[in-house]
Amino acid sequence: MSELVPGGNLALPDGTVTVRVPGPYDVSALITGDDGKVGDDADFVFFNQPSAPGARLHGDTLTVDPSALRPGAVRVTVTLSAADPAVPLGDLPPPVLWVTDAGGRSLARFSPARPGQESVLLLAEIYRRGEGWKLRALGQGYADGLAGLARDFGVDVLDGTEPGAAGVPAAAAPSAVPDPTDYLGPVNSARAEAGSPPVALDARLAVAARAHAEAMAAQRHLAVESRDGVSVHQRVVAAGYAYLTVGEHLVSGPRTPAEFVAHCLGNEPSRRTLHGPAFTHAGLAHVGGGSAGDVYWTALWAVPLTPAGLARTVTDVVDRTNRERARAGLPPLAVDSLLVTAAQAHSADMVARDFYSHTAPDGSRPWDRAATAGSARRTIGENIACGQRSAAEVVEGWMNSPGHRANILKPDFTHIGVGFAGGGRAGTYWTQLFGA
Repeated sequence: MSELVPGGNLALPDGTVTVRVPGPYDVSALITGDDGKVGDDADFVFFNQPSAPGARLHGDTLTVDPSALRPGAVRVTVTLSAADPAVPLGDLPPPVLWVTDAGGRSLARFSPARPGQESVLLLAEIYRRGEGWKLRALGQGYADGLAGLARDFGVDVLDGTEPGAAGVPAAAAPSAVPDPTDYLGPVNSARAEAGSPPVALDARLAVAARAHAEAMAAQRHLAVESRDGVSVHQRVVAAGYAYLTVGEHLVSGPRTPAEFVAHCLGNEPSRRTLHGPAFTHAGLAHVGGGSAGDVYWTALWAVPLTPAGLARTVTDVVDRTNRERARAGLPPLAVDSLLVTAAQAHSADMVARDFYSHTAPDGSRPWDRAATAGSARRTIGENIACGQRSAAEVVEGWMNSPGHRANILKPDFTHIGVGFAGGGRAGTYWTQLFGA
C-alpha cells in the first residue's frame, strides 16, 4: 500500500476503484473534460445526486469505474466537506483517504494536512494518463463553499436555494462572485492587440486563483506564498492542473476586470506575462479584503503539461546548451537516457518533497542518483534551477552564473540528461545532469 503526499500519484489497476473517507464528512465528485469543466450538472456527484455514469456515492465511499464515465471525461476530482456545513473542516478530526481496488485490496492512503477555516477540501483526483488511469493526492483547501467550488467547475448552482432544490444545500451557497467570463473580454482584447492568441478559462486554474486570492485577502498582503505555507504554484497543481509553464499576476487595488487589465499593462514585466503568446489557459479571481476595502486579485496563465510538450522543452534545453558549447569551440553533448532518468527524478523529487538542493533529504547526491538510474559514468556534474518559465530563460540563467556555466562548458563532459517538473513552491524545477 502506498502512503501518498500532496502531489503524489499512483497508477490504478483496470476496473473499478473506491475512495473512502470515514468520519463526519460529505464526499463529492466532479467529473470533467480536458477543459477542466463539467459537461452538465449531472457531472456533480454528491449526497443529493449520488450517481452519474461511471461514478456512484454510497455513504462515505465513492466508487469510480473509469471505463464507464461519460464520453470526453478525463478526470474525477474528489472533494470533502463537513457533514454539518456550520462546522469548519479544521474543527474536525484530520481526514484520511483510503483507496482500494475492485477486489477490496488497499492501494493507497492519504492523510492531508489539517485544514484551517476552509469549508471544502480538494482531496484527490482520478485522471486519464495515456491509455491508463492514475490517482493524484491533492489536499487543497477552498473557502468558498461546496456551491462555490461547483460553480467554478461549471455546475449551474442557484444562490439561496433550499436543500435539494438545486442539488446544493443553502448553507453551502456562496456570496455572489464575478462571472469568470467577465474577465475574458478585456484579457483577450489586450492579447489580440499584442498579436497573441486568446486564452480559454480553465476551472482548475479558477479554483487555484480563488484560493490564493482568498488567502491574500485574509492576510491583507500580496505574496506568492501565503501564511499557510502554500505557494500559488502549489495551488495550481493541487487543483488538478499539471503545467508545462505558468505565470501569475498578484495585484491589489483594481475594482473591475478592465481596471485589472489596465494595471497589468502598466509595466513591462507584467505586460509581458499578460501578452505571453505561449499561454493557452487562464484562471482569474478577485476577493475583497474585509473592512479595509481592498480587493485582491490572482490571475494565472498556463500551458498544460503533455508528453510532447515536455519532450520539446527538454530538447530545447539540450540544444541551447550545445549552442553555448559550440560558441566555446566544444563538441556537443549527447543525450544519455540514464542521466535523463536521474535528472527527471531529481526535479520531480524537489517538487514532491518541497526542497531545492543538490543534496536530497535522504542524503543522496548527483552521482548517487546517476548510479541508482544505472549509469556507470565516472564523472558527474549537476546544474539545478527553479522558477524559470522556459528553456531559454533557464539556460541563460545558468550561463550567467560562473559555477553553472563551468559545468556547461566543461570539456571533459560528453553526455547530458535534462529533467523538468512543475508544481513546487517556486513553480518550475530544472535539472541538468552531466556525465563523462
